[in-house]
Amino acid sequence: MKELVNHVTGVFGLILFVVTLIGVIAAPLIIMAFAPGFIDEPGKFDLAVQMLRITFPYLFFISLVALAGGILNTYGHFTVPALTPVFLNLSLIGAAILLAPRMAQPVVALAWGVFIGGVIQLMFQLPALWRIKHLPVPIPKWRDPGVTKIFKLMLPALFGVSVAQINLLLDTLLASFLVTGSISWLYFSDRLMEFPIGILGVAVGTVILPRLSKDHALTEPQAFSDTLSWALKLIFVLGMPAFVMLIMLAGPMLSTLFQYGAFSTDDVVKAAMSLQAYSLGLFGFLAVKVLAPGYYARQDTKTPVRVGIIAMAANMIFNLILIWPLQHVGLAMATAGAALLNATLLWQGLRSEGVIQPGAGWMKFFIQISLAALTMAFFLIWQTPDLAIWHQWSVSDRVLRLAWLLVVGAVIYLAMLWLSGMRQKDF
Repeated sequence: MKELVNHVTGVFGLILFVVTLIGVIAAPLIIMAFAPGFIDEPGKFDLAVQMLRITFPYLFFISLVALAGGILNTYGHFTVPALTPVFLNLSLIGAAILLAPRMAQPVVALAWGVFIGGVIQLMFQLPALWRIKHLPVPIPKWRDPGVTKIFKLMLPALFGVSVAQINLLLDTLLASFLVTGSISWLYFSDRLMEFPIGILGVAVGTVILPRLSKDHALTEPQAFSDTLSWALKLIFVLGMPAFVMLIMLAGPMLSTLFQYGAFSTDDVVKAAMSLQAYSLGLFGFLAVKVLAPGYYARQDTKTPVRVGIIAMAANMIFNLILIWPLQHVGLAMATAGAALLNATLLWQGLRSEGVIQPGAGWMKFFIQISLAALTMAFFLIWQTPDLAIWHQWSVSDRVLRLAWLLVVGAVIYLAMLWLSGMRQKDF
C-alpha cells in the first residue's frame, strides 16, 4: 500500500508541476481564452494575468491536499480533511483585512490569499500523515498497474464532481463581457457558498464513500441505501440553517468579511445579489457531493459523467437566457439551477436502479426542518438592521453583530428542532 501511495504521489505530483508551470507561463493565453472581454482593456487584462500567475500554483497545492485527504480517509481519519477547506477562507479574510489596505492594487492581496491558503492547507495534512506513518515519498513510476487503474477510474470521476466548478468557469467567461466588477461579485459570493459546501457536503461525501464501498463489497444493499439516506438527511438538517443565513445575511456577511479597500458598498450589494442567487442551488451542490459517491462506490463512473454533461449544457442554456435581463445575477442563478438538475438526475438514477430506497418519515422530517428554518428566518429579519446602517459601523461592531446573529440564529434553529421532537437517535 505504501509503495503504491509513493508511486501515485510521484506521478501525480509531476503532472501537477508541469501543468502549473505551463499555466503560469501561458497565463496571458488563458485569460484570452476564458475572459475574452478583458482583451480590449489593457489595464484589466494585465491585472488578470498577474493574479492568475499568483493563484495558479493553488492547483498544485490543493490537488496534493486532495491526495493527502484520500490517504487519511482510507485509514479512517476524517477530521483533518474535513477542516482543511476552512483555511482558504481564513486566508482570504486575513488577506482582505491585513494585506489589501497596504497594496497599490488591493484585489491582488486576495490572489496572495489564495496562494497562502493553498500552502497552509497542504502543510496542515503533513502532521496527520506522519502520525499514521504514511507521509508519501514521491517516486514517479508510470507503469505500476495500481497507478494505471487509479487514473482510469479517476478521470471520469474527476469530471463528474467538477461540474459545479466548470460551470463557475463558464460564468467567469461570460461575466468578462459584463460591467467591470461582475467577476469579482461572482467570485466573492462563490467563496461564501463554498464554505458550507466544503464543511458539510465534501465532509459528508468523504466520510460515506469508504462505508458505501464496504457495503457494496459485502453485497448489503439495505445498508448501502441506509447510508445514503442518513447522509442526505444530515446535509438537509445542517444545510437548512446555512441556506437561510446565506439568503438573509448575504449583505452583512460580505460587508463584514470583504468591505475593505476598493471593495465598495455598491460591490457588497451586487455580490449579495449573486450570493442569494447561488444559494438557491445550495442543496443541489450539497446533494451532488453525497449522491455521486453512491455511483463511485459501485465503480460506476460513467453515469455521473453523462449527468454532468447534461447539467453543463443546461447551465449554458440558462446562462444565455438569464444573462441579459439579470446580468451577473442571472449567471449565478443559472449555476444554481444546473446544480439542482445535476442532483435530481443523480437521485433519479439511484432510485430507478433500486440503489436507494427512502424509508418512512421523510415528510415529517422536512416539516420539522422547514418550521425551524422559518422561525430562524423571522428572528434574522427582526434583528438584522438595514444594510445602509450596517455599512456605517466599525469593523468590530460588524463582526460582533454578525457573530451574534449567526450564533443565536443557530440556537433558535436547534431549539425548534428539539421542540418538534427531533433527536440525535433519529440519525
